[in-house]
Amino acid sequence: MLNNLFDRIRLPFRKEKELFSALYDIIGFYPKDIRYYKLALMHKSIMRREKGKPLNNERLEFLGDAILGAVVGDIVYRHFQKRKEGFLTNTRSKIVQRDTLNKLAEETGLTKLIVSSGHISSHNNYMGGNAFEALVGAIYLDRGYDACMRFIQKRILKQLINIDKVAYKEVNFKSKLIEWSQKNKVQIEYELVKQNKDETGSPTFQYVVVLEGVKCCTGKGYSKKESQQEASQLTLERLRREPQLIESIFASKSQRTKMEEEPISVTELGEINEPDESRVIEDANETDNPEESEHLMDSRDSSSSGETKTSGETDHHQDDFDLSDISVKLPQMSKEDIIAAAETAAFNGEC
Repeated sequence: MLNNLFDRIRLPFRKEKELFSALYDIIGFYPKDIRYYKLALMHKSIMRREKGKPLNNERLEFLGDAILGAVVGDIVYRHFQKRKEGFLTNTRSKIVQRDTLNKLAEETGLTKLIVSSGHISSHNNYMGGNAFEALVGAIYLDRGYDACMRFIQKRILKQLINIDKVAYKEVNFKSKLIEWSQKNKVQIEYELVKQNKDETGSPTFQYVVVLEGVKCCTGKGYSKKESQQEASQLTLERLRREPQLIESIFASKSQRTKMEEEPISVTELGEINEPDESRVIEDANETDNPEESEHLMDSRDSSSSGETKTSGETDHHQDDFDLSDISVKLPQMSKEDIIAAAETAAFNGEC
């Protein structure tokens, strides 16, 4: 019994020692305050609370996101000394995007250390990337900015990411956004906001991405492609970071689909002065000449469809003749005579 007690006492220390060792393999140094790192690895699904406050890595993820952006921006700025702002922004975005962080979390072994309920929903594809950002936040609180810089430079960029290859690899953000919109059946548009010229006379374009009528992000560039690419990239980043934007887009989509499914009444289309069908038939019956009756009925059909038929044209929208109308006009004829008369009228361009 005494041995079991000692085993239970030693177990937490053993687990903590294993965590220290695992973190050393990932970040390259031992933590000073292990509490930051434990919190960084705690997914919100476990629902723990301390003094009424939730215990998870979301706040550290927020902090780590900001620090990671600054560190990578610093590295990119110094590495590409002759490149312009647009190139630097693009390169930084490729490195800190969630797909890249997910892969880093997997390759470093960070994903295996995450504490969760074990029942993560399938739509949560970024648990590893979120934990990676939280880890950077933990390093910042534990060791400071310089330690974060060393971690990214020595452990990430030197061993796992070739910054030059990433920088010059073309990513089609517009294609990615269109693919996302098609997958989720979301209407997407690129609206031209402004077309201008810069101080050298070169044309500039400004486009905004509109998803289900919701204006998202605007991009600028010296070509339509460049400006739409930037607008798409910024929109993808917003969709990843702002759940409320996705909610507003899908609320708008829901409203649109609901309106499309509802039947449209005549009052919604405005007053339409259509001829009284029964009155037209009566007029046709009162006409002595059957051909004139035929003509009156054709006029009604043409006016209701908004088309004017010329000689020799046939109605391609109807494969069968409407025998009910003909029988009203020619009650004394047999069925065979009715069909023959209808065919003759059709070939003579009367129908």
